Amino acid sequence: MAKTHISELVLRDGHQSIIATRMHTDDMLPICSKLDSIGFWSLEAWGGATFDSCVRFLKEDPWERLRVLRKALPNSRIQMLLRGQNLLGYRHYSDDVVREFVKKSASNGIDVFRIFDAMNDMRNLRVSIEAVKKAGKHAEGCISYTTSPVHDIPQFVLLAAELEALGCDTICIKDMAGLLTPYATFELVTALRAAINIPIHLHSHATSGLSGMCFLKAVEAGATILDTCNSSFGEGASHSSTESVVAALQGTPYDTGLDLGALQEITAYFTEVRKKYWQFESAHTGVDSRVLVNHVPGGMISNLSNQLKELDALSRMDEVLDEIPRVREDMGYPPLVTPTSQIVGTQAVLNVLTGARYKSVTNEVKNYLLGHYGKAPGKVNEEVRKLAVGDGEVVTCRPADLLENEMGRLVADSETFAKSEEDVLTFAMFPDIGKTFLQERNANTLKPEQLLTREAAATASERYAPNEFKVTLHGETFHIKLTGSGHHGETQRPFYVSVDGISEEVIVETLNEIEVSGGKSNGKKKAAKAVSESSRPRPSHEGCVTTAMPGTIVDVKVKVGDQVEAGDGVLVIEAMKMENEIQAPQSGVVISVHVKKGESVAPDETLVEIQCT
Repeated sequence: MAKTHISELVLRDGHQSIIATRMHTDDMLPICSKLDSIGFWSLEAWGGATFDSCVRFLKEDPWERLRVLRKALPNSRIQMLLRGQNLLGYRHYSDDVVREFVKKSASNGIDVFRIFDAMNDMRNLRVSIEAVKKAGKHAEGCISYTTSPVHDIPQFVLLAAELEALGCDTICIKDMAGLLTPYATFELVTALRAAINIPIHLHSHATSGLSGMCFLKAVEAGATILDTCNSSFGEGASHSSTESVVAALQGTPYDTGLDLGALQEITAYFTEVRKKYWQFESAHTGVDSRVLVNHVPGGMISNLSNQLKELDALSRMDEVLDEIPRVREDMGYPPLVTPTSQIVGTQAVLNVLTGARYKSVTNEVKNYLLGHYGKAPGKVNEEVRKLAVGDGEVVTCRPADLLENEMGRLVADSETFAKSEEDVLTFAMFPDIGKTFLQERNANTLKPEQLLTREAAATASERYAPNEFKVTLHGETFHIKLTGSGHHGETQRPFYVSVDGISEEVIVETLNEIEVSGGKSNGKKKAAKAVSESSRPRPSHEGCVTTAMPGTIVDVKVKVGDQVEAGDGVLVIEAMKMENEIQAPQSGVVISVHVKKGESVAPDETLVEIQCT
């Protein structure tokens, strides 16, 4: 038997770190028989951001993905990443939801549950660990590793001992940002090995360039399981490549016993698959030592890059990376791992894009500062807390103790579109996008985001109209950018454009067509009539309510005629997967509301108007 075991991450954390979690199930299945035959300790294939990505972007049922992978990998342990009381969403769920989610995950195919809490608050792990053990599955408790003035090795050893006492079968050192150094790894594993009796599993991203050396020191100190990713999706913000680690340990007392030749067949397959997803490629595929300062985890960096690109603000990435450590300090040095990485990262983006720190504060930051995610590791900046939540009472008990059972309500709320218990749980994780996904699935109208080929992109100028251009009309120039399009009708199709930064929906009615081939017209003429369907006014006075970032309206909290006070919440917008309550800039009466729930909005649009009284 191999002295060192390998968990392969290519089906989950690898593509989450490199291509923003965009790999389709159809691209996993052809290589599953080969993956199944290698002899990995486990194959991580579910959890993390995959559930969200399946529903939000890929339009795949995540439960169906799990079932088909279970069938395709009959000889392998399938492993998932579970966020304790957060499950796979971005808030705490009631205990009955946690138990049901674990039960259904186990019955649909999960063998190993890697369970962590972003705050390292053991109170947030107990129920999920108990549920895993009740299901007869493997519970792997995590230490979310980080460095700060309030974290040290004795504290991590204490956490590991608590996890062992809760019934965990293995302990994972979860170094999600690649902050471990080789000798710190040796010291930590040595201390853990002396304090606990269960196997130690090391997870360390390659972002800082140190993970390979950390693995070597870890096995020398007594770790017996390592996380690696096939080189086709390895290194950079991902993980040390499987082939390299296997080769490094060959012929030593720590030999993995895995076949390098067989691994190369997997590499060849995924190297070709990766090319399909070029449009989602992270810019962070090499060593980035800045992570040792900003602590941005591998799974977050590619998504943050992609989100800033969508906001047309990728050029401000360095400013965001500089702001993240400041926000983290304000919040008491939480380890940056989902959901705290998104909470801190999104607030940092807001601080940068609005030009003022905490001018706009997300609901998740407010909940964090009120203790709804658990106890902060260090002291929170009281000025920031006061600014964000005023005199709100901070929770000191286990946050989930304040939650009533939810499953009964969730079943009732989803009865018109949920076809199974798993569907109810999808709705529980993401009420808005989950409901939309399930309704579209039932109507057979699911449409995944488009995968463009490089060839299509290279010849787009020959076959398609430009997607960004300037138009001069009556001496005034407008900057136009196509941001999306809707479904074809018989003669009409909606296009979503940005005009000088203002979002518009334009209905294009085809009056005549030309056939395009190789960039040359066949002589037919084409004309189109564009009519603006909706237009929101630009801000013109202090009572205009705007948003700092493009997003989707989640809730409209006021109506015309309502009296509001400065600071009252008037809208809730979702941006970068976080909800942000937009507040009234002044006291007065609401005189107009220009948005509805579900609509997309952009900066410099007036969403609500308030008249000072």
